[in-house]
Amino acid sequence: MTYRLLCRAVILAGCAVQPLIAYTSCAAATSVPPQQVLVQSVRAAPFTRTADLPGRTEAVEIAQVRPQVNGVIKQRLFKEGTDVMAGQPLYMIDPAPYQAIYDAAAARVLHAQAVKGSARARLDRYGPLVRIHAVSRQDYDDALALAREADADIAQAKANVARAAVDLSYTRVRAPISGRVGRSLMTVGALAAIGQNSSLAVITRLDPIYVDVNLPATRLLQLRRELAQGRLQRVSEDAATVTLTLEDGSLYEHPGRLEFSEVNVDEASGTVVVRAVMPNPEHMLLPGMYVHARLEEGVDPAALRVPQDAVFRNAHGDPMVMVVDVGNVASARAIATGPAVGGDWIVMSGLKGGERIVVSGRQKIRAGDTVDPVAAPRSVPPVDAD
Repeated sequence: MTYRLLCRAVILAGCAVQPLIAYTSCAAATSVPPQQVLVQSVRAAPFTRTADLPGRTEAVEIAQVRPQVNGVIKQRLFKEGTDVMAGQPLYMIDPAPYQAIYDAAAARVLHAQAVKGSARARLDRYGPLVRIHAVSRQDYDDALALAREADADIAQAKANVARAAVDLSYTRVRAPISGRVGRSLMTVGALAAIGQNSSLAVITRLDPIYVDVNLPATRLLQLRRELAQGRLQRVSEDAATVTLTLEDGSLYEHPGRLEFSEVNVDEASGTVVVRAVMPNPEHMLLPGMYVHARLEEGVDPAALRVPQDAVFRNAHGDPMVMVVDVGNVASARAIATGPAVGGDWIVMSGLKGGERIVVSGRQKIRAGDTVDPVAAPRSVPPVDAD
């Protein structure tokens, strides 16, 4: 009887030990070591904020060459498509009629001067005679009036000469500004008239040249707010620097400066016109060209950069990063990104300097996992922004 009880106790003890061994082996099988990921500390560094905006070039000065007198064009004095200076003769209108008018006006001056001599002599003779009552007071007054009328006739004749000289000078049609003259719109032998619809030619000043771009009003408000709050610093006390990319993708070699911004917002587009002045010594930029302007908005003294590979999107399309805390526990963090700089994103909010983010191996972990962080090599950030 004692033997049977002892055997039953041994059998029951064996059955109780087997489940414990099975549980221990399963727990050991499911225990996984922390996944190794590459992490990078977020650092703050100065960054120049820029805005890339499309724009068009516009001439600083455009002048239409128009006749100031009527007449037949006798000669064209310039070569089309060349540079001309202000005051340079461009056309010759037949001067013969205006030369005749000038000569007649000059002759009237001589006639008026002769009349004045006779009137002045009579007045000089009547002066002593009126005092001794040899002539009447009325005769003296008439002689005085004739002398003064002769002075007025001389002044009027000289004014006519000056006017005739101006009209005669207008027979040489001169350039109103310095610049490049286009094609001649009227030929030799054509009749030029004051107030005609078409001009004789058009002169355009090409150096410097304007570039007008449309900046969204919301971005302008944000820029001014960040400058007022001290988050952005002005690039310089002078006007901001502007660089251009031409329509063929090449970079324009001469940087310009921001001149002014329009005071009114376009109601249709919600944009503000911003004008830049660009040097154009080679006359490479022509009015009406389409360009891309890069405006330097300001310097963010503590901008945060994260590699683009470290940023992923959630189901709503919001940018996210995996942050590793001091306990090496990973968590998903929503961030707000700004412009792209080379292979990095500028972080506007959501991160602080010194925090570690996962830059490689993110697919192997989930939020809440403990990871084995390894510092990733840091590449040199590029200088220019896209």
